[in-house]
Formats: sequence, structure tokens, C-alpha cells
Amino acid sequence: MTDMYASLRSNVGTLGQILGDTMRDHLGDEFLEKVEQIRQLAKRSRQGDEASKDEMLCLLNALPDEQLVPFVKAFNQFLNLANIAEQFHTISRNCDELVCVPDPVEQLLSRVLNSDVDQNQMLDCLKTLDIDLVLTAHPTEISRRTLIQKYSAIIECLAQLENEQLIEREKKQLHLQLRQLIAQIWHTNEIRSERPTPVDEARWGLSTIENSLWHAVPDYLRQLNEQVEERTKTQLPIDYAPIRFSSWMGGDRDGNPFVTSLVTQEVLHRNRHAAARLYLKDVVVLINELSMREANDTLLAHTNQSEEPYRVVLRKLRLQLRSTIDFLNARIEGHQLGQEPKDLIWHEADLKAPLMMLYQSLCDSGMRLIANGTLLNTLRRLACFGIHMLRLDIRQDSSRHGDAIAELTRYLGMGDYNHWDEQEKQAFLLRELSNKRPLLPVTWQPTEEVAEVLATCRLISKQPSQALGSYVISMASQPSDVLAVLLLLKETGCQYPMRVVPLFETLSDLNSSADCISALLNIDWYRGYTKGMQEVMIGYSDSAKDAGVMAAAWAQYQAQERLVAVCKQAEVKLTLFHGRGGTIGRGGGPAHQAILSQPPGSVDGRIRVTEQGEMIRFKFGLHKLAVQSLALYTSAVMEATLLPPPEPKPEWRECIDAMAVESVSNYRSIVREEPDFVEYFRAATPEVELGKLPLGSRPAKRRIDGGIESLRAIPWIFAWSQNRLMLPAWLGSGEALYNAAQKGQLALLQQMEREWPFFNTRISMLEMVYAKSEPHLARYYEECLVDPRLHKLGAELRRRLSVGKEAILEITQSECLMSHTPWTRESVALRNPYIDPLNFLQTELLARTRKEEQPSEHVQLALMLTIAGVAAGMRNTG
Repeated sequence: MTDMYASLRSNVGTLGQILGDTMRDHLGDEFLEKVEQIRQLAKRSRQGDEASKDEMLCLLNALPDEQLVPFVKAFNQFLNLANIAEQFHTISRNCDELVCVPDPVEQLLSRVLNSDVDQNQMLDCLKTLDIDLVLTAHPTEISRRTLIQKYSAIIECLAQLENEQLIEREKKQLHLQLRQLIAQIWHTNEIRSERPTPVDEARWGLSTIENSLWHAVPDYLRQLNEQVEERTKTQLPIDYAPIRFSSWMGGDRDGNPFVTSLVTQEVLHRNRHAAARLYLKDVVVLINELSMREANDTLLAHTNQSEEPYRVVLRKLRLQLRSTIDFLNARIEGHQLGQEPKDLIWHEADLKAPLMMLYQSLCDSGMRLIANGTLLNTLRRLACFGIHMLRLDIRQDSSRHGDAIAELTRYLGMGDYNHWDEQEKQAFLLRELSNKRPLLPVTWQPTEEVAEVLATCRLISKQPSQALGSYVISMASQPSDVLAVLLLLKETGCQYPMRVVPLFETLSDLNSSADCISALLNIDWYRGYTKGMQEVMIGYSDSAKDAGVMAAAWAQYQAQERLVAVCKQAEVKLTLFHGRGGTIGRGGGPAHQAILSQPPGSVDGRIRVTEQGEMIRFKFGLHKLAVQSLALYTSAVMEATLLPPPEPKPEWRECIDAMAVESVSNYRSIVREEPDFVEYFRAATPEVELGKLPLGSRPAKRRIDGGIESLRAIPWIFAWSQNRLMLPAWLGSGEALYNAAQKGQLALLQQMEREWPFFNTRISMLEMVYAKSEPHLARYYEECLVDPRLHKLGAELRRRLSVGKEAILEITQSECLMSHTPWTRESVALRNPYIDPLNFLQTELLARTRKEEQPSEHVQLALMLTIAGVAAGMRNTG
């Protein structure tokens, strides 16, 4: 590494040294020396030294059972500490220009105001931005919440150590605190003893807001306002909230039997409880700050000419918030309290109106400086988070709604709804949606599954609309899928027009999505219901699993183009909801780059995006990182709206059309048509063992008896990242690119990579995946774990991997992968000597556990820890 990374190297060295001292204190010099010996052998093995590799394998395989867990922990925790140091470096005062992110809003404002875009057009776009970040709890976050809190505390120490004014005693105190934190981490179990519940996941999401976003949102808005005011002499509104937050934690019941209506109710109470608790803290601070007497006539009249009018209002709010917290505590504990008492903060206006009265009084009394301090921060938090903290989405599979209505129609003697054609279904649903009499008989006793669907709908009908986001329908394909949910909501008493959002996931559903939405918008009743707004969710995970990443990405792009055209013709505003994950195989990658690669016109100031699993922590877990991430989203959505990417040229379309067809054929020829593939996959990866790891609350499979098709996209990708083949993120794509280049289209591909953001993003993501793949490790898994008769399949997969790498290097005209992002390449290289031993040991432990009927507790835990360690090293794993 060059000198520009000196501060990063220093922090990695400091944390590594403390970890080594901690291990020596616990397990002695001999253990530490063995860890260091294996690390050095792994480095030499990487450089092609076969003797070092053999020696490392001998040492790993000879580890006694009682040393397995601490040995794996040693490498895991070094990777975690390296991640912390790297994460901190991006926000450090000593960050270098190749790593630090320049202010994206500042850059965008300069570009926009120097372009043909009118200043008023830019301000209109800014003021109407609608960005909804949806936090989801997919099982990719390996780290326990208790460890995450300790990692954050380490970063706080590193930040304080950058203060050059510290005296020696203060530095010693901070180093002591670092030693204590790393010792606490070392002596804490990394793996949860039990699988988290959906409520646990929801609490994890709330902790991200409380620890980071609660403070980051007003800081981000203050920074944004200053930038806009400096450039345009215009201030943003007090209640400006371009970014809001929603959640699937506790609302996503698709394939998760543990998310019930009772769970969703508890999560809604906990969300509101967390908001009340945080607003109470703000109000207590405001009581201390707003001690002044001077006020406008409105406030003085409201407080009967009090000597401390601001405190009179705030003390009443403090009492109301405490009562709200007590009431919600009782609800969470299961007490039935009947109607809400009148002195609660139960509507946003209950909090906003008095705070706005105080703000206006301060401004009228010449105290705008004070008004724009803590009080403005609180008002901006209220605009962003409301009193429900997170708007909870509900998600359910389309078949569950069809089964509910089918059971009802059979009970009523009307036939079986599931056996009707689409036109019959629509006719029935529209007739009942327009009918004022109830459809559900009082005497009907539905089955347990149907009763749960109805209970969820009844719960929705009892909530204020601000507490909920969208009702997302998985595996939607027909207009009846949407109308069925609307009928169930109507029949269970829902009085407000909840957004019902079809999620198009498979390749065929993406291709027919525009026809489905067009048919819906041609229904007069439905057009009236939407009030000119339509939301559609685009699925990345399942479409990539169905067709491979290249064909899926192009299908997603074209689906968006067609949806934009359909909604424009119908004069309906379209909001696209992108179900992106952390990995390339699930639509992941840098959010800024991903947004700018969408079709022109598809963003238009509005977007919803899922933030999944461990990516929530990496983007929003630290205050400064969260401010940065929020600014990136703002600039990306504005740029995609005001300075949209070019329309793809006809020859680009023709080229990628052909490559998409070829790539899906190549992908499915392996995943679907190769008779030995499933057996190879289950042998060469820890897919079966992953099901035993207590990560998320949701089962790994939609059906217990299902095969690859029923396996969720996350464990499907997670398993392949463990053996370092990374197969779902490239299979089919590289071969299609290589063949296009061989047919004389290399110059065209290079032009597409330079000039078309969509294609550039695809190439960039593939390049990163290829750089992270390790075919020699994948071969080692194969040699140790897979029946020799299947080895030819592994050889074919590695050949395809090599072909893809060659194609990327040709297109980018580079000598090595990621040559244009040396920091990322260096980051990957730094981790490898710590990940490699975990991979080699994981292979040994997999072989051992698969042979033994009852592996020892040490072996089983060590295996789980190797999975966690590889995930930590690879970072975006699911």
C-alpha cells in the first residue's frame, strides 16, 4: 500500500496488536504463534508457494477440537476489526482522496446549475423528492447486535484519537478503552444461540435509527439546506422530508410462518414506543434550552401569559409522551386497555402543532437562531419519522389471497375461485368491490391459514394510514392478484386507500408486468381507487435466480421502460420500488451508480429501495456514514430526474437482446438442465449447513421438501459465496459477453461500456464479482467434498468463470480486474490471507461433520464460525 493509506494501516495494526495481546492473555504465546504462522503461510500460498499451502493445511487439519473455536474466532475478529478500520477510514479526518466520498450534493448542484436546467426546475425537483428507504431483515447480517454496538464504540475511540490536542493521559485512557472493548468482543459468543424472532429483527432495525439515523437526518437536512441556500438564496421548508424510512421487519410474512398478525401488532406498538421515547429525550433537552420569557401573542395567550411560556408547552408534551410510553408498554406486554386515553400523543398533529407554535414564536420574537437549533432538529425528525418511526409494509404471497377467496367462494356455493380464468376472477372481484353489502358470512369458520390472512387485513383496517406503507404482493402476475387484496381489505373494514403493490419477480412476470398494469389502469373502479398514483415493485433476487443476472437486469430495465410508458399514457404517476439486495446476484452494488443506471424517466423524483441485511449497518450504522449515504441518495435521484441517462441506441439494444437470450440459455443449461447440478451444489457448498445457522427468522426454503427452485435467493447466493465461486453473480453473463466479442462486437461492447450507464454498471459489478471469486479454493472444496464423478461439472464451471474474466478484461482494456478502483482491489487483497485459512478449515469441518453421525460441539460451532468469518471477509454476502 502507498503512504496515502498510512492512517488506515496504523489503525489496522493497532487493532490487530490489541487483538493479539488479548488472545495471548487468554490462550498463551503458543496459540498466538500458531495463528500468526498460519497467516504467513496463507500469504505465501497466495503467491503460488505450494509447500506453504501444504504446510498450512497440515497445521489446520491437526488442530485439536478444543482449539478449533478460538482459532476460527482469531481470524474472524481480525476480519471484523479490519472492516471497522476500513469503514472508519472513509469518514476519518485523515481519509485520502481515493477513498473519501466527495460531497455528492455539492457536486450535483454545480453540475445542474451549469447545465440547461432552470434553477426553478431544480428547486421544484428538490422540494418534491420522495425517496423511501425500506429496511429489511433478510438473514445476511451475521454479527450480533451486542457485537455491533461494541464495533461502533471502537470507531468512536478511533475518531477521538485523531484529535491532535489530546494529552498523553487522555490517549492512554482511549487505548485502555479499546483494549477493554476488544477483550469484551473476544470473550463474547459470535453466533446467536437461538434464531432471532421477527420482533428481534424489528428491534435491530429500530436500534439503527436510534444509534445513528435519528441524529444523522437533521444533520443531513441542515447540510442540504445550507448548500441550497448558498447556491440559490432559497431555504428549504421546515417540514422538508425528501427521505423517509419504511420497514419489512415484522410485516414480511411471505414464506415466514413466524410473522403473524399478533407479531405485526407488537412491532407496530414497538415502533411507536421507540419514537415516543426518542421524542421525549428531545423535549427534555428543549425544556432546558427554551427558558426565555419573550414570546408572540399566540403563545402568551395559549399559556395564560406565563413567565416561561415555552416550558409550559413543553412540560405538557413531556407528560403526554410519558403517558404514551406507559400505555404502549402495557399494550406490548399484552394488556387489553380498551380505548386510548385522551392525553396521549396519538396523531402527528399532537406533537407538530405545539412545536410549530414554539418555533413561530421564537422567530417572531427575534430568536430565529435559537429556533433553528434543537427545535428545528426535532421538527425535521418529526417530518421524516412521524410518530410511528417506520412505516411498516405488509408482504404476502399472491397464492395466499387466492386461497382465502377460493375457500370463501366454496363455502358460499359459488365454485372454486382458484379454478376460474382471469376474466371470471376480475368480474367477481369488481362486482364485490362495488357492492355495499358484506361478503364474509358471520357463521363462516375459515381454516387456520385463511384466518391468519383475514386477521392481518383486520389489523391493517384498525391502524392509522401513517403507520403503514404498502401492501406488497409477491409473485404477482395478473390484475386479479391486486384486486383480490383490495377486496379482502374492504371486507375487513379498511376505510383508507392503502397502496397495494404487485411485485414482479420472475423473468416471465417482468416481461408481462406492463400488460398487467395497463389492464389494471383500464379498469374504471381501480383508476378511481389509485387517485392517479401507481406503485410497482421490481424483484431482483428471484429474477436473477430464475434467469441469471444479465438476462434479469435487462428484463428489469425493459419492464421499467414499458411501465413508464403505460403510466404516462394513463396520466398516472409511477413509483418504482426496487427490491435490491446487498450482493450483485440480488441487484446490489453502489446505490448512486444503480439509480443512475435506470431507464430515463423511470425515477422522476420518486423511488423506493430496499436496504437489506448487513448493508443497513455498512451504510447507516455510523452517524457520518449515514449523512453521506442520505446525501448520495438525494443527489442520485435528483440527477436521474434532471440529467437522465441517454436512451440506449438501437444497436446497443440489439446487442444486449442477443446476449440476454444467450445468457439465460447458458445459465439454465447448468442450473435447470444439468442433471448433476443440485447434487454438486449441495456437496460443494455449505448450503445444507447454512440452514442450521441461526441468522434470520425466516426459513431458508419456501417449502421444506423443495429443491433449488424453492430455495430462497439469499441462501442460494450465500452458499456460493462461501466456497468463493460466486456462481449466481456471473453464470451466463461472462460467456455471453465473450461470445459477442468473438463475433466482432468488441468495439460495440466497449462503446456501450463507455457511454451507457446501465451497461457500465453491469460490467463494473461483474468485474468486482470476478475479482472476489477464487477458483482454486472452489476446486479445493470440490476435491474434499464432491464425488469424483461430478468433478467434470466443477471444471466446466471454472472454465466459464475464466472465460468471463477474459471478456471483462477485453471490454475494459485492463491488465487486471478493478484496475480503475485500486482501493477496492487492495481491500480485497488485504483480506484474503485471513479468509483463506477459514475456507480451508471450513472444508475440513464440512467433510468431518458429513461423515460423523454426531459431530462434537466444538466442531459444529467452529463450522458455524467459519461461515460467519467468510461472510465478514466477503462483506456483501447475501
